[in-house]
Amino acid sequence: MPSAQTTRKKRANGVESRQRILDATVEIAGERGYEGTSIAAVSAKCGLPASSIYWHFKDKDDLIAAVIERSFETWLAAVELPDEETGTPLERVTTMAANVAKSLVDEPDFLRLGLMLALERRPTEPRGRTVFLQVRGTASQRIADVIVSLFPDLDDDAVHQLSVYAVAGADGLFVQREIAGDSVDLVAMFEMHARLVYEAAVRMAAEADA
Repeated sequence: MPSAQTTRKKRANGVESRQRILDATVEIAGERGYEGTSIAAVSAKCGLPASSIYWHFKDKDDLIAAVIERSFETWLAAVELPDEETGTPLERVTTMAANVAKSLVDEPDFLRLGLMLALERRPTEPRGRTVFLQVRGTASQRIADVIVSLFPDLDDDAVHQLSVYAVAGADGLFVQREIAGDSVDLVAMFEMHARLVYEAAVRMAAEADA
């Protein structure tokens, strides 16, 4: 019977191997896209046999979905409105936007791979695309919750309109940075976007009260 120490070591090795596989997948997918990513390429990149990859993941699609989920968890942690003590509502919103932008600069895999999959149409929908749309819905709801907390008098339609606009604008800025590279200051752009969304919410709230 294996000792507790042996069991812990095997578990730690398994976690390390999984992370190596995911890291390699990020690099391969970033260079070659979904179609160009293969188990063989990931195996060569991470130095682990294909059998090890299949032990952790059912297939390539399962692997891509795991990459999106891992990156999304890091990204979602940034979609958090700072406490009231940290400044005015506008300052808190722009701080949150800056944190989201920084997380996308550091961990772009979620949005980069997700948008690739979301824009493609296939006879059989890849699990990675399904996962992306699900977690994207979670992010949109988080943003809607922030809007409601700051503008409780807005109706559901207004909140939905603002949250869709906020997410769509963020997508566009991210894509522009992917195209233009470091010449686009994503943090500054997200801060400006947040101010514009906030100002729109202020106007809509005023119109609702009129």
